[in-house]
Amino acid sequence: MSKYEDENVLVISRELFDSLGAFQGISLEPERYLPAILDPSNNYFLSRDLAEDDPSHKQIIPYAIFQCGDRFLHYVRGGGSGEKRLASKGSIGIGGHINDGDHAASSLDKDTYTIGVEREIDEELHFSGKYSQKILGLINDDSNEVGQVHLGVVHLVTLESDEVSAAEDNIQNLEFLSLPELQDRSDALETWSRICVDGLVQVWREI
Repeated sequence: MSKYEDENVLVISRELFDSLGAFQGISLEPERYLPAILDPSNNYFLSRDLAEDDPSHKQIIPYAIFQCGDRFLHYVRGGGSGEKRLASKGSIGIGGHINDGDHAASSLDKDTYTIGVEREIDEELHFSGKYSQKILGLINDDSNEVGQVHLGVVHLVTLESDEVSAAEDNIQNLEFLSLPELQDRSDALETWSRICVDGLVQVWREI
């Protein structure tokens, strides 16, 4: 029986990632990777049952972090989180797999990917006011079996207002925190959020 109910998720080959320049942690050079990753000739959908256990593929995971002024949205994942390994962890990222939905698709281009990310954000959070987003970097963590089969694309979403509420029960205790406050909570954050905080510190030092 399929653990993921025949879900098909967007992947690239590990070979492509290595050819572009594999790294550990965060890369703040998304332009080095994204044109190739979002080229329909390079990505494809694969059964998640296979993808989760096959490190010859990297599942592409949009991971959006939300900024209002000099603070960033932090929340705690509830026990009903889809990814049980992340339950009860602090997080600054909203995201998930890109799947082929109800239509027959074999690959994904940049515009379709962007629409998918916007839809994911709308499904997870409610917020008021205008916002903008840009891709800040990529996350890779080959230090464990879970990380070896995933590649995160970090989206920085800048909000006009800090009036934000959860659209799902699994997103709890929302609050905006400064970078120093997030650094103080580092031990309680999920791995990708810790990596993102390190990347944000690098970015803010350069401003």
